[in-house]
Amino acid sequence: MTLLSRASWSLWWHSPLCVGVRVILTLAALGWIVVRGAEGLGYSWQWSRLWPHVGTWSAAGFTPGILLHGLGVTVQISLLSLAAASLTAVALALLRLSPSPLSRLFSRAVIEAVRDTPLIVQIFLLYFVVAPIVGLGRLPTAVIALGLFEGVYAAEILRAGILAVPKGQWEAGRSLGLSPWHLWTRVIFPQAVRAVLPALVNQGVSLIKDSALVSTIAIYDLTMRAQALVAETFLVFETWFFVAALYLLLTGSLSWVASKLQGPSSLNSLPGGCYAPSCLTGSRVRRASRKFGSPAR
Repeated sequence: MTLLSRASWSLWWHSPLCVGVRVILTLAALGWIVVRGAEGLGYSWQWSRLWPHVGTWSAAGFTPGILLHGLGVTVQISLLSLAAASLTAVALALLRLSPSPLSRLFSRAVIEAVRDTPLIVQIFLLYFVVAPIVGLGRLPTAVIALGLFEGVYAAEILRAGILAVPKGQWEAGRSLGLSPWHLWTRVIFPQAVRAVLPALVNQGVSLIKDSALVSTIAIYDLTMRAQALVAETFLVFETWFFVAALYLLLTGSLSWVASKLQGPSSLNSLPGGCYAPSCLTGSRVRRASRKFGSPAR
């Protein structure tokens, strides 16, 4: 295979159209496997019975069903928990980098205690032990538990991003007379977050999926509504497939927004979202990409 043909294949394989086709074909194959497996079990599909529980149209307009009501609760908890996790991550990361030994010890203890215990145990402890003492409701308890659990992981990721900022950036900011606040907010944090944004997005995706555990403390989120619907209608496969699609929509939207915010962050990133795994390959593909009208960087 010649250099041009290898470059052409790489550009085509990583093009947005090809990626989309591969995703659709993969989902279609998985769906076909599941459908065939259900048919082998003698399951009778009844999608028409599910849609009234999603929503109904009438002369007055669209009326959301119980699944969409549960989706709204899940979105609310996820957004609030993302905000709480962001604040927790910044606070713990700064404490971990503090010159004070006491601050570093405190942050390390919090991180180890939270990430070394299951999330479901933390939710129960907050709800049954802490919440009655301080008067917290179910929703604040769930937000605090999710925000703290995901925040400690994000704190270590953010700390790694801060340590990865070159020393010259710190020295350049100080030489320009920037205050500590402006140095952190305008120089250090933007570079650190950009470097670790993919890892932070992974934590955001995990938070959305982990939000399903709040149903254990009687919060009627999407998972809780789905469980109640399955118990009432016995539409097992239809309900959980639809719920999985909704979660996929939420996590996919988060990943898409993050990719737009990040942009081409690598020196090997190519026009059109392609990526070359090495500088040598990247230079070759860039030269070959001129054949397709893509400007070289």
